[in-house]
Amino acid sequence: MTQEMTPEHVSPDADVRAATHETLEDYTLRFAPRSYRKWSTGVVAVSALGGIAYLADFAIGANIGISYGTTNALWGIGVFAVVVFLTGFPLAYYAARYNIDLDLITRGSGFGYYGSVVTNVIFATFTFIFFALEGSIMAQGLNLGLHIPLWLGYALSTVIIFPLVIYGMKVLSTLQVWTTPLWLVLMVLPFAYLLVSHPESIDAFFSYRGEDGNGATNLGSIMLAAGVCLSLIAQIAEQIDYLRFMPPRTPENSRKWWTAMILAGPGWVIFGALKQAIGLFLAVYIIATVADGAAVANQPVHQFLEIYRDIMPGWIAMTLAVILVVISQIKINVTNAYSGSLAWTNSYTRITKHYPGRLVFLGVNLAIALILMEANMFDFLNTILGFYANCGMAWVVVVASDIVFNKYLLKLSPLKPEFRRGMLYDINPVGFGSMIIAAGVSIVVFFGGLGETIRPYSPLVAIGLALILPPIIAIATKGKYYLRRTDDGIDLPMYDEHGNPSGEVLTCHVCRQQYERPDMAACQTHDAHVCSLCLSTDKVADHVLPSQV
Repeated sequence: MTQEMTPEHVSPDADVRAATHETLEDYTLRFAPRSYRKWSTGVVAVSALGGIAYLADFAIGANIGISYGTTNALWGIGVFAVVVFLTGFPLAYYAARYNIDLDLITRGSGFGYYGSVVTNVIFATFTFIFFALEGSIMAQGLNLGLHIPLWLGYALSTVIIFPLVIYGMKVLSTLQVWTTPLWLVLMVLPFAYLLVSHPESIDAFFSYRGEDGNGATNLGSIMLAAGVCLSLIAQIAEQIDYLRFMPPRTPENSRKWWTAMILAGPGWVIFGALKQAIGLFLAVYIIATVADGAAVANQPVHQFLEIYRDIMPGWIAMTLAVILVVISQIKINVTNAYSGSLAWTNSYTRITKHYPGRLVFLGVNLAIALILMEANMFDFLNTILGFYANCGMAWVVVVASDIVFNKYLLKLSPLKPEFRRGMLYDINPVGFGSMIIAAGVSIVVFFGGLGETIRPYSPLVAIGLALILPPIIAIATKGKYYLRRTDDGIDLPMYDEHGNPSGEVLTCHVCRQQYERPDMAACQTHDAHVCSLCLSTDKVADHVLPSQV
């Protein structure tokens, strides 16, 4: 140690104090402590699944079906569901078990303290792309039902979200639980009606070969369809933003805990895949039965409106279609806005050491989404999602690969997640390098840089490289870049008798707040403890931990 620390050296500046007080509201940048996690497994699961009420799945299913035909689209949706479930499971488990978000998981799963910044940017991009997509759908509903101009609808669908996200999980959990029953009824009704009253629509659906009639089964078309769907792979990060508030797993609640974790974690893709298939089903019906239906068949508000009109008077049908669209888009966009603000905050704060507040980045995320909406992103949706999928897949699959192979099989990565600065290297080539290579090569393939023959298979390139590179690089580096230190200097155990993060409370020497054991490290100079957020500042990080081992 080059300099003895006095209290003045570690006294918190304005940014640290602001960050400390604001992040305690929803633990924006840190581990979610046991004392804050008062929700049951059921409430957490319903809140997480409430976020997948979005109607973009209907638009995605319709778009890929219109482009590639029903058979190719369904196979593509199947590939998407399998990949997302398998890669999402280890991530969701770590979030629910150790009560940390995907950024903190990523840090200790091959990326390092600063290496995970780029994944935060990838995730933030996901949130504003899909916020814009969902906002566009909501604006279409307002335009159709209330004749509000699209440009104004885009603005309204953005502004209405801001006040709902200010208070984080406390408000979001209530919103999701109370709106889910009505949403389910309004969404399932049209599909059930068609199955019962128009059984011939089933044959028409399976025989549909796309708008150009060339939708015969083809592996290239299947992978192109899967690539569009796989743009949703980063949705697991939004599920995790809720799952990190799961209660401790005990012998008494083990079955409920596992059920909630699986359904609300990787299980979201089951519901997502079903919605995509239903979206295509409704689109095919509209194309076949409605005059000029092809022009609006990929717009969810028109999909539901046309079916409602078959069941009930026009004014009621219009009212219900608009209500469904508004409820669905609010349910998902509060999650998009909330998760996006967390991702931007994490990235900016780590790079600049300045914490302007989560609400600042909530505004930034919404502003970017509004610009995309006004640019009419709906018209080039497949291209945007297909490109983005390569980045999202590279990130999520690399983290999943590190957990499964490097942690559990090769034992080169620490089994328990580590997220505290000072314990981690700034950059770990295992995850960071794997993601850069996998994303870079797959993007080149996506744009035809390696030839047209391989172009449809960019999703396989991203998945394959992201799967095999982490164990290869970990073996080559012998896992030396995971931990700078193996001891955080605190004698208290990190986990309780059931393997849950400890609820023991310690006081931070810097900000004077109390935090639970997993969020703390030792300050050997003052024989005291420092929390993870204060530890992230330059004036503290290099002085409070034991010597490197």
